Amino acid sequence: MIDVAALSSLRAVEQHGSVIAAAAALGFTPSAVSQQVKRLERQAGVPLLERVGRGVVLTVHGRHLAEEGARVLAELESLEATLHRRSGQVSGTLRLTAFSTAMRGLVAPVVRDLHAAHPDLRVRLGEREPWDAVEDLAAGRADVGLVHRWGDVPLAVPDHLRVTPIGLDLADVIVPAGHRLADRAQVTPHDLVEEEWIATPPATICRQWLGRMYDGTGRPPRVAHESMEFASHLALVEAGLGIALIPRLGRPPLGAGLRAMPVVDPVPTRSIDALHRRSMADSPAVRAVLGALAAAAGAVDQIAASSGVGVTPPTSATTSVTVAR
Repeated sequence: MIDVAALSSLRAVEQHGSVIAAAAALGFTPSAVSQQVKRLERQAGVPLLERVGRGVVLTVHGRHLAEEGARVLAELESLEATLHRRSGQVSGTLRLTAFSTAMRGLVAPVVRDLHAAHPDLRVRLGEREPWDAVEDLAAGRADVGLVHRWGDVPLAVPDHLRVTPIGLDLADVIVPAGHRLADRAQVTPHDLVEEEWIATPPATICRQWLGRMYDGTGRPPRVAHESMEFASHLALVEAGLGIALIPRLGRPPLGAGLRAMPVVDPVPTRSIDALHRRSMADSPAVRAVLGALAAAAGAVDQIAASSGVGVTPPTSATTSVTVAR
């Protein structure tokens, strides 16, 4: 009988390209992964790995077993989720990944309340950019992922992942209090063509959206400084080093030295989705997490109606939330 844990290790070696990388992804030692693969070789009766230089690659038998094993592991995951659904018990360990502003604005309070409501459930958190979250979910390294998509910037989602819309978030242009535009009710990209920006690096979705926001101006944004953290963006703006486009979700209250202005034509909007593997659709833990995230998004929007900070859609100057249930 093929050992399921050993099969998972072989699958991880195929996905990550080495025993060391597979061990890091699984939380094991490289020695433990090697032992599991050797046990699997004894069970299968054929070599599964071969040494090439200082590394290893899967043999033809190993690739076949890893590919077929992926389907077996998905079916076992689905069976386990169905059994949990029949029992109705929200328990076990669930791995949740999210982008940074969702981690602050949604995930932290949601997980606190989930642990209080379901003492037998443990949620392990990891912060990932959307592309990385999709890869982790597809490969089985995470169970639920929160991702965002700005406008028409694409985010490829494999067919075996299910998408649950959670809500919409807006971004505002943040400028110093003494800025020439600080008293404007709203601005357009044409108003900003001469400005210098603080932005995330080019490979990020947020930076790609900033570039597309400028499409109608005939000029690219003038990025003066780069930083991954929006908290750093705010500090740089307050120091007079540029302006920034900051989402409302997870944004701290602005100090007296900063002003937030809505943007129109286009309105910088991002959708927030939760992803999970279809094989886990019946899991009570997954359902509990999805329900809590949607409820929390609705609560954040009620705060946004009075404070201007939260998860909101680009419907009009007077915003109200559209939250998926």
